[in-house]
Amino acid sequence: MTIKKLVLIAAAALLTASPALAADDMLTIGFTVSRTGKLNNDSTAQMRGFELWRDELNEQGGIKVGGKQYKVNFVSYDDESVNARVQQLYTRIINQDKAQFLFSPYSSGLAATAAIVSEQYGRIMLTTGAAEEKTYKLGNKNLFQVYSSADLYLAGAIAAVKELNPKSQVALVYKDDPFSKAVLQSARKQVSEAGLTTVLDEAYSPETTDFGPVINKIISAKADVLLGGGHYPDGATLARQLYDHKAGLKWVTLLVAPDSPNFATLGEAAIGVSVPSQWEPQVSFKPDFGPTAAEFTQRFQAKYGIEPGYHAAGGYTAGLLLQRAIEQAGSPEQAKVAGVLNSMDVTTMFGRTKFSTNPKEHGLQTGHEMVIAQWQRKGGNVVKEVIWPKSAKTSDILY
Repeated sequence: MTIKKLVLIAAAALLTASPALAADDMLTIGFTVSRTGKLNNDSTAQMRGFELWRDELNEQGGIKVGGKQYKVNFVSYDDESVNARVQQLYTRIINQDKAQFLFSPYSSGLAATAAIVSEQYGRIMLTTGAAEEKTYKLGNKNLFQVYSSADLYLAGAIAAVKELNPKSQVALVYKDDPFSKAVLQSARKQVSEAGLTTVLDEAYSPETTDFGPVINKIISAKADVLLGGGHYPDGATLARQLYDHKAGLKWVTLLVAPDSPNFATLGEAAIGVSVPSQWEPQVSFKPDFGPTAAEFTQRFQAKYGIEPGYHAAGGYTAGLLLQRAIEQAGSPEQAKVAGVLNSMDVTTMFGRTKFSTNPKEHGLQTGHEMVIAQWQRKGGNVVKEVIWPKSAKTSDILY
């Protein structure tokens, strides 16, 4: 290998990481980001939430602990949406970069891998974008889940569908990955308990780009409701192809993808598609600390030029919660901070946060509630509105 190539490789490595700063008044938080790979869209949004929290905090002087203030430094790497890299990089983040605290990568699968490392080294890790329950039921002691768990993702959509038409014919079509399968495992039972009929139940490969054969099955089964999806690339493609095939569905709820502002670029194919959402800019929670949802949204838009989705809000909230725990612990020591997190029951702009302390499900989120948002056309624009629960709605359901 030539010297020129070695120099280029070294330069590229430096661009993918922020080295930890060795300073007594600096706290280092480590995490990986899917800067490349299939999880890039949602992972980037989550990272932006982290970054906005850090930048605002450091501008204000840092985390206040007694008479001292700690500024926050990030060390992060591109996990390329690949599990093997997550394990390698979190080990590096702890051992070489000396991160005191961790945020999770995006997605349940990658977070589960990171949790193996965080538990091995006894590091607190706040997980966002990691809703699958299984990870929190393995005896882990240092995980704290910001999101509502996967079993609740489609519960609101199923309740809404039952109210609209108790004789609905439901197609369950979902990505073959840990998160989506965990959501659908609960959804099957919820559909049955609601008295609805499942006419199709099918997983698709994460590599699927042509949904024609699956859509033909949806049409043949005479489904009028579709529940499923997975992440942004597959969900956006499925929505577009459903529109192109004129599938005749009355209700579509897809996981993750429709929450992204990018979903609006689908135009008419986006209209009527709904998404279970951890958070929306319209929510009106009264926070115990930190900004309101409206204030966060304004700041995020000013920095990034787009409206935040729940991935960005979840990332920002992880920072807020860790900051609060360190300040109330009066120390950055792991055990003291974990103790505060274990007893935490607070409301932020993201909603309520409370972690289970049951050893069989430690760190599982028990306080947060989800909403259902739907893309609608208003005044010539494609916009996202909250439609469920009724107490939180900003628009009537488009059915």
